Amino acid sequence: MQNQNTPSGVGGKNVLLLGGAGFIGYNITKYLAENRNYTLTIADNFARGKQDDYFKELVEKHNIKVVAGDFTDPATYNQLDEAYDQVYMLASVVGVDNANSIPHEIIRINTALIFNTLEWIRRSKVGKVLFTSTSECYAGTIEAFGYTTPTPEEVPLCIQDIGHPRFTYAVTKMLGESGFLNYARILGFEATIVRYHNVYGPRMGFKHVIPHLVVRYRKNEDPFKVYGHDQTRAFCYIDDAVMGTVLAMEQPGTNGEIFHIGTQDEISIGDLIHYAGELMNYKGTFENAPTYPGSVSRRCPDITKARTQLGFEPKVMWKEGLKITVDWYNEYLESGKLVYE
Repeated sequence: MQNQNTPSGVGGKNVLLLGGAGFIGYNITKYLAENRNYTLTIADNFARGKQDDYFKELVEKHNIKVVAGDFTDPATYNQLDEAYDQVYMLASVVGVDNANSIPHEIIRINTALIFNTLEWIRRSKVGKVLFTSTSECYAGTIEAFGYTTPTPEEVPLCIQDIGHPRFTYAVTKMLGESGFLNYARILGFEATIVRYHNVYGPRMGFKHVIPHLVVRYRKNEDPFKVYGHDQTRAFCYIDDAVMGTVLAMEQPGTNGEIFHIGTQDEISIGDLIHYAGELMNYKGTFENAPTYPGSVSRRCPDITKARTQLGFEPKVMWKEGLKITVDWYNEYLESGKLVYE
C-alpha cells in the first residue's frame, strides 16, 4: 500500500538532509549529488558543519539548496518545503568534549531538534525518515551485563551511569530512536534507524581521535601518551558509512528497522595510534596512560543484519582508511586553512 504521506511528483526524489553540512551529512549529500537525480536541500545551523571551500564547491556544482537557521526554533521549519520523499535526520550536537563540557546544551538542543522535526513531519508530507543514532546507546549494556561483542541490533539499550555527562548524547539518541519509530507508526510515514560505529575520514573536524592524533604527532610529543591502549574499536571509513546509510534509506523492507553501520575489523587503540605514528614518521617513545572516564573497553558491531537485508559490505580496511585520513589532515594543516571543530 502506498504511504499516504509520500509526496507526489514527477522525476527524481525531493530529499532533505537536516544537519547536512556536518561530516557525515556532507558526504551523504556528495554521494547523492553524484549518483542520483535528486533535488537536494541541506538544512543546518552551521555551528559545527562549516561552510568551508569543500561545502561551497559541492553546493555550487550541484545546485543544492541551503537553508541556514536554528532548528531548535520551530518557526525555522517554515523555510522548508511542504513535501519530501526522503529526510535524513542527522542534526545533533555530538562529541565527547561537548558532552563533558555542555551536557545541558546537548539535552536541550538535541531534544528540541528531535521534537521539532517530528512535529514538522506531522503537518508535512514526508515519505521516509532515516534517523542517525549511535553505538553509545548500548555502551553501558556491554560494560554492565557482558553482552556479546560483536554486538547485534537487538541488544537492550542501557546507560550505566545516568548522571555522567558523557551519556547525555546517548540519552538523546535513545529518545530519537523511540520518537521516530513511534511517530512513524502513528502518523503513517516510514522510519529507519542507523547506529554509527566510529566513523572517520577527511573533513571530520578536529574533535575526533584520528585528527587529534595528527595534531599531537605534528607537535612531536615525547613521550607520546597512549590513552586506553588496550581498548578496542572497529573504525568505519566514511565512504562505507555513507553507502550503508543510503542503502538503509533506499532498500525496500527497511521501515521500522534498526541497522548497525560499521565494520567488524576490530583493532586496539594502541595499534591505531602506533600505525598513525608510522604514517607520521614519529621517532619518539610511547607511554601507556589510563583511559578517559566513561569510555567503554570494547566496541564492535555485528553487521550481519545490514549485510543480509541491505547488501552492505564495508570495503575500506582500517590501515587504508587511516592513511587517507592522516594524509588529508597533514595537507590541510600545512595549507594554513582555518582549523574547525
